[in-house]
Amino acid sequence: MRRSIAGWAFASLAVLCAGAGLAPPVRAQGTMPGVPLERRVKAAFLFKFLGYTDFPASAFPDAAAPLTIGVIGADDLAVELARVVAGRTVNNRAIEVRELRESDAGARVHLLFIGGSDPQRVARIVRQATGAMLVVTECENGLQVGSVINFRVVDERVRFDVALDAAERNGIKLSSRLLTVANRVQKGAQ
Repeated sequence: MRRSIAGWAFASLAVLCAGAGLAPPVRAQGTMPGVPLERRVKAAFLFKFLGYTDFPASAFPDAAAPLTIGVIGADDLAVELARVVAGRTVNNRAIEVRELRESDAGARVHLLFIGGSDPQRVARIVRQATGAMLVVTECENGLQVGSVINFRVVDERVRFDVALDAAERNGIKLSSRLLTVANRVQKGAQ
């Protein structure tokens, strides 16, 4: 029956089930042609992360400013994420998705997703990212190179690890509800 669940319903189910260890295997075939299931699940997680992240008021130029998600090195995920967030809000703010280049890493965004598995490249981009920002990666040792959240595939399921020190350094606060569903929570530099 997993194949019959469409788009957002499937992604929402994946996010809700992840905390209970029930996320669908990333190798399963989904219903959205052209976008791998792993990318769809990660896009749903990124949207959900916004609701569990407190950004300081200074992160927004005004009360009507949108939450901005920047995506580097994952065009397919950016397209899926734009589809997921279309017409949705978080804390009464619209959500905007921007595809960025590596040279745009210093752009003012609230969530920066850095795609790819090269830890040196990811570390270089993370160093350029400044301000109150939730940085999410998907590479080996992502937390060690400065990411706040790093996706991992564990037993063919998308999971994520969290670095609380990186969140604090970036001036954001993560909800304890998010931490309870994390695969691993790193409390200090390791």
